[in-house]
Amino acid sequence: MDENMPLLQVRDLQVEVAGRTVLQSVSLQVRPGEVAVLMGANGSGKSTLGLALAGHPRYRVTAGSAALGGQDLLAMAVEERARAGLFLSFQAPADLPGVKNSLFVRTAVNAVRQARGEDPQDAMDFLGEARGASRRLGLPEGMLSRPVNEGFSGGERKRNELLQLALLRPRVAILDEIDSGMDVDGVRATLELVAALRAQGTAFLVVSHYQQMIEQLRPDAVLRLEQGRIAQSGGLDLVREIARTGYAGAREAAGA
Repeated sequence: MDENMPLLQVRDLQVEVAGRTVLQSVSLQVRPGEVAVLMGANGSGKSTLGLALAGHPRYRVTAGSAALGGQDLLAMAVEERARAGLFLSFQAPADLPGVKNSLFVRTAVNAVRQARGEDPQDAMDFLGEARGASRRLGLPEGMLSRPVNEGFSGGERKRNELLQLALLRPRVAILDEIDSGMDVDGVRATLELVAALRAQGTAFLVVSHYQQMIEQLRPDAVLRLEQGRIAQSGGLDLVREIARTGYAGAREAAGA
């Protein structure tokens, strides 16, 4: 694939939730190895964008287009999007009682491997890789044998999302406030993992409010979402402006 061709391309996307239009018209693109940061006040539609792209049934796309590696993303079923290399970390990861964490992740990894034409990973090889990734991410190894997220703290849930990201190695990763609830070591592990996958060509769309983490991510683009549209785009100067004046101040500055 041409490195200059966007891995994720969204054009004039309009999304309706429960009969209300939340995204009016959103356009963006992220190329291989790039990081785009999405900022915006609460309720501006940041999580809606990620869930709509992932194919959540409550989020209905009413206009526009989205492509993953040149393929029509919106024409794919939810599981096809994941197998094609789209990953979404949830703002609030849910429990899956009765589903063993290691089995859940291995099943997902092998589904993606099958879609790529690769042989499935056997249990021993997977477990060795999962244990190594868990150590690097600061996730206790015992979490692998527990039900998905059951009894996990907020930070452990986010680290478990990072574990899935590390093992799945997606083409495009949408991280929805992955730093929320994380301690300093968790944020450091997040930055290291993003840098490693970025070097391998993964494209990232990261939702975050925190200036320090965004600066350390060294994004290629920063986008401010307001009322369902991209109101501003820029770089770290935009992040610093928002940190200094808030979203209302950034809106006034953009208007001026």
